[in-house]
Amino acid sequence: MPECQNCGSFVTEAYARVFTPPGEEDPRVCPDCEDKIRDGARIREARSSRGN
Repeated sequence: MPECQNCGSFVTEAYARVFTPPGEEDPRVCPDCEDKIRDGARIREARSSRGN
């Protein structure tokens, strides 16, 4: 099962297929990550609270 490289949360196969870069097996961040976000092809620190 795929899991987030940042927080270790479970992600679905569909999420992993869409958001995992080539050559990786697991996504770098997921919707549960409060401290990082996807910014195009990069990952960056969140600048503000994500409302959680």
